[in-house]
Amino acid sequence: MGFSADWLALREPADHAARDAALLRRAARAAGPDPVILDLGCGTGSTVRAMAPHLPAGTFWRLVDNDPHLLRRAADCAGGQAETWAMDLGDLEALPLEGVTLVTASALLDLMPEAWLRDLAARVRVPVYAALSYDGDMEWSPADAEDAAVTEAFNRHQRGDKGLGPALGPDAVETAASAFAREGFDVQHASSPWQLGPASAALQAALVEGIAAAAAEAGAASAEAWGAMRVADAARSTCRIGHGDILAMPPGAERNGAHATD
Repeated sequence: MGFSADWLALREPADHAARDAALLRRAARAAGPDPVILDLGCGTGSTVRAMAPHLPAGTFWRLVDNDPHLLRRAADCAGGQAETWAMDLGDLEALPLEGVTLVTASALLDLMPEAWLRDLAARVRVPVYAALSYDGDMEWSPADAEDAAVTEAFNRHQRGDKGLGPALGPDAVETAASAFAREGFDVQHASSPWQLGPASAALQAALVEGIAAAAAEAGAASAEAWGAMRVADAARSTCRIGHGDILAMPPGAERNGAHATD
């Protein structure tokens, strides 16, 4: 499980535009006055860049990823206020949680298995902000008769094993909310869909290629032709790709004044 720096750079503007702004601000405040933030699957540091305008000077990041090259880029964008951990996210016992005031993740939960998510919810006792989990919804304009079949096959593929067991895929947001609530967290969630138009034609084309390939692997006979059509129309079409954000506040956070509100 891993992604290229080029793909992460291509998607970052859409990610930043899609994040629910109110939930992001609450997460930043929930990190406290002297934040130590553990970012899981940090990539090149998109979460660092998204949150930086809302965090105090001196915020310290613990960046976790299995790709040392991506980790170096993420650390650079943190301005020296970071340490990196090249490790397998499957090893939750090895996570550097001591002293952490907020755990973050972006575009990650849909790739992880349910058991991992439930173990994470049982282990952490600080706020958790997880953004941009794919929720299974895709809408295209102009519509095509094969859209629903391709989406169904893609969603089936997203539930496949990404290296740690069957992934949550489109069920990630709902499962995460349930897992944290079961551990006593107060869970707030918001929609954060990508809204892509002709100005995002390059991202649309790359996205469609990935969707079509995954859908074909999952058995959609029409996926290849659908993908070729959608790539050709990327400069003239729009799409909405559903995602969701959650902020899980631990038991007692509201009583102790850590439960941020607008």
